[in-house]
Amino acid sequence: MKRATAFPFHDNFAKPSTGLFLVLLFLVFVKSGFAQLSPGDLSQAHAHLEGLSNCTKCHELGEKVGNEKCLNCHTALKNQIDQNRGYHVSKDIRGKNCIICHSEHHGRKFKMIRFDKDNFNHSLTGYDLLGTHKKLACEKCHKVEFIADNELKKRKDTFLGLNTGCLNCHTDYHQKTLPSDCKQCHDFQKFKPATKFNHANTKFPLKGKHAETECSKCHKTITKNGVEFREFAGIAFASCTNCHKDAHNNKFGPSCIKCHNEQSFHVIKSLSSFDHDKTNFKLENKHRSVDCKKCHKTKFTDHLSHNRCTDCHADYHKGQFKEQGLASDCSDCHSTTGFDSFTFSIEQHNKTGFKLEGAHLATPCFVCHKKGDNWDFSHKGNACTQCHDNIHLTFMDEKYFPEGDCKKCHSVNTWTAITFDHSKTGFELLGKHRDQSCHACHFKTLPNGTTTQRFAVLHGKCTECHKDEHYKQFEVNGITDCTKCHGFSDWNAGKFDHNNTRFPLDGKHKNVACSGCHKKKQEGTNIFVLYKLNEFKCENCHY
Repeated sequence: MKRATAFPFHDNFAKPSTGLFLVLLFLVFVKSGFAQLSPGDLSQAHAHLEGLSNCTKCHELGEKVGNEKCLNCHTALKNQIDQNRGYHVSKDIRGKNCIICHSEHHGRKFKMIRFDKDNFNHSLTGYDLLGTHKKLACEKCHKVEFIADNELKKRKDTFLGLNTGCLNCHTDYHQKTLPSDCKQCHDFQKFKPATKFNHANTKFPLKGKHAETECSKCHKTITKNGVEFREFAGIAFASCTNCHKDAHNNKFGPSCIKCHNEQSFHVIKSLSSFDHDKTNFKLENKHRSVDCKKCHKTKFTDHLSHNRCTDCHADYHKGQFKEQGLASDCSDCHSTTGFDSFTFSIEQHNKTGFKLEGAHLATPCFVCHKKGDNWDFSHKGNACTQCHDNIHLTFMDEKYFPEGDCKKCHSVNTWTAITFDHSKTGFELLGKHRDQSCHACHFKTLPNGTTTQRFAVLHGKCTECHKDEHYKQFEVNGITDCTKCHGFSDWNAGKFDHNNTRFPLDGKHKNVACSGCHKKKQEGTNIFVLYKLNEFKCENCHY
C-alpha cells in the first residue's frame, strides 16, 4: 500500500515556488468544490492538526513527510534517539522513516502505534526479557506509576519513560541497606533464593559448621520504614562472641580460634592442632574424623602397625579376594573416603573371567554379590544360570542352552533382544510370523489365569496357534494345512485356485461372489462359512 501524502505532487516534478503552489492549490479547490485536499481524516492523536493551515507542521511543501518534523513534536523520543537508546535505534529500525510504521490520514480511530505484542522482539529495545519477565504481559511493567517524567505520565498507552533498574518496578525489599543492583545476588527466575549470591565473596566466607547454618541464625528479621525484612548488611563478625556465647566466660580470652575451629566446638586444638602428617601415617578423609583413642588405646607415643589396612580393620571379605589373587589389601579396592566407596574398576572385573558387557555394566554390584547381610565374591565360571533363573527349564530342549548358556538366544544388552535362528527348529518364520514376539506363540494362558510355556511341545501345525475358522472342513488325516490357501503375509486366501477343486469356475460363475454359493452355517454355537459342498447340481444354487 502506498503511503498517502498531503500534496498531489510527484517527487520527480519540479518544485514550484510557495506563491505559485498556493495559487494552484486555490484553483484546484475552486474547480472541484467537493474535492478534498487531505487524503483522509487524521487519527485522534493528531486531530488538533486538521486544516490546511496546519499541513506544513508535518509536511514540507512538495516533499515527503520527514523524520525531523515528527521529532520536533515527539521530543521524548528524540532525546532517546540522540542518546542512542531504545527501540528506535535498534538495527531493525535505525535509518527508517517514521511514516513507514506510523502512517496517517486513515481516520480518527486509526491506531498509529501497532505491533504484534506476542512476537515482539523486546531485545531490540536494549532490555532483554529473561526468566519470569518473559511470561509477563506488557501492561505489568508499562504502567503510568513506573514513569518518572510527568509529561510522559499524561500520555495514554506510551511505552516510553521506563528505566531498566530493578527498583524502577520492584519494591526495595532491603530498604537501601544493600546496593540497588539486585542482579548481583538475584536472577530473573525468582526472587528467592538469591542464587547468584556467594557468601565466599563477602568479608566473612563460611567454613565448617558455618556453611551448614541456616541464614536466619545470623541474619535476623528487622523492621525499617514500616517494612519487615531480613538484615544482611552491617552484621558484626570481628569476634566469635558477636554471635556465640562465651562458654568460658572470657577465662581464655575472646579469641575462640586459639583452641577451637569452625568444624566443631568440641574439637580442641591441643590435639587437633597436632600435625599427624609429619608421622609415617598421614590422616586423610575418614581417618581425620576418627577419635584418637580408637587407634591410640593406651599412650599416644606407643608404636602402631599401619602398613596394611588389616592392621586395624578386619578383613570383611574373609580372604575371598586373596584366594583369587585379585587384591592384596583393602586399599586395592577401597579408599579412606569410606568403605562403601570402592575403586574396583570394570577393567579389573574383566580380568576375573567374567567380562562386564551390555546391561551388566549398569548392574549394581550388590545384585550379584550380596547375599543377605554378607557379600559373596566367590563366583567361578560365567554360566548365566549362576545368577539368573532358567525360566525355560523343562520347557525347552537342552540343546538350545547347553550348560546354562542363555546367550544362545538372548543378548547381554537386554533380555528381550532375541538372536535365536528359528529355522533350525524346522519351522522357519516367514511373513507375519517374523513380526510376532516369542511370547505370542510360546506362552499360553491357562483357564486358571496362570501362564505356561510351549517350546518342545509345538509341532508346526497352524491350529496349534490359530483357531480353525473352517471347523475341520479342510482337515486331512486330522491336520488342517492352512498354507494350501493362505500365505504368511496376510490371511487372504491368495493361494486358493477354484479351478483345482471339483467345481472349476467358468462362464458367469467366474463373476459370482463367493458368498453367493458358500453360505454361513451353524453347528451348535459355531457359525462358519460352508466351503466343502457335497453336491454341485444347478438347482442347489439356482431356483
